[in-house]
Amino acid sequence: MAVFRVEKTRDYTVMSNHHLRNTELSLKAKGLLSLMLSLPENWDYTTKGLSRICKDGIDSINSGVKELEANGYVIRRRLRNEKGQLTTTEYTIFEQPQSIDTGDNPP
Repeated sequence: MAVFRVEKTRDYTVMSNHHLRNTELSLKAKGLLSLMLSLPENWDYTTKGLSRICKDGIDSINSGVKELEANGYVIRRRLRNEKGQLTTTEYTIFEQPQSIDTGDNPP
């Protein structure tokens, strides 16, 4: 089989192959993480923001993000204002999975 590649002079992303070769991830999660890694840091990483540039809907994107969370590639943290009200969600995205804190501390 032939693979035709383009010269990488602009509009390309360099990222680890780790998630692409991870057999625990679905193809949807691999593609979603690749897309997220290709976007600038100030992008709107919410499911609504991602749905604006994807064919997939919010529910599909949300399930992909949940899969990435479960495998340590994404951390979502709800932020609160000074009154303690939930305001926005902060996303931290990793090329390599992080160990997941289950909250269980052995004695």
